[in-house]
Amino acid sequence: MTIQLYCFGQSGNAYKAALALELSGLEWSPVYVDFFNGETRGEAFRDLNPMGEVPVLVDGDVTLTQSGVMQTYVAEKTGKFSGGTPQEAREVMRWMFWDNHKLSSQAGMTRFLMNFLPEAKRPEGVIPFMQGRLKAAYATLNAHLAGRDWIVGEGLTNADLSCCGYLFYPEPFGFVRADWPEIDRWLSNIEGLPGWKHPYDLMPGSPADRA
Repeated sequence: MTIQLYCFGQSGNAYKAALALELSGLEWSPVYVDFFNGETRGEAFRDLNPMGEVPVLVDGDVTLTQSGVMQTYVAEKTGKFSGGTPQEAREVMRWMFWDNHKLSSQAGMTRFLMNFLPEAKRPEGVIPFMQGRLKAAYATLNAHLAGRDWIVGEGLTNADLSCCGYLFYPEPFGFVRADWPEIDRWLSNIEGLPGWKHPYDLMPGSPADRA
């Protein structure tokens, strides 16, 4: 049975799950969610996910929300991306938690405020504050990647798939790859993986569709 992923191209959290599915070799298909026209706030979507968020993964009678849970599910089904030892598995989880709190949450909000919210509604002072927090997160990740090809161990794990979630997007939110050479090199490693796709190629929906 084909796994369905409810998603849209602009969602970095959906991209984490979509990329895990794509690189795992599992059979899956995207289901477009019209976030910008309020679909996630509608009753039908709330029946699917009471949290009112994408992504949502449906695999037969299994329905999952939250991208990290989906990444873990993919690892359970395939034996991939979880780390080779119990120690590595714990380290993968540590970086996934770090990303969700320190990197993706900040990047997602900042990118939304700068690119998808009307300028007149942007709260004064919030964007520079968030970019400052993001700069500290980039510095942490950049330092960790020095001398490493991957965040944990000798190959791609869910730590990489989580932390890269927002960093391939072209819209400005305070991240310039050239400013962070270790992150840039690591992102190139991910881009070089067989089957890698940009979020706007992997999932339906992009800013061009709304232009």
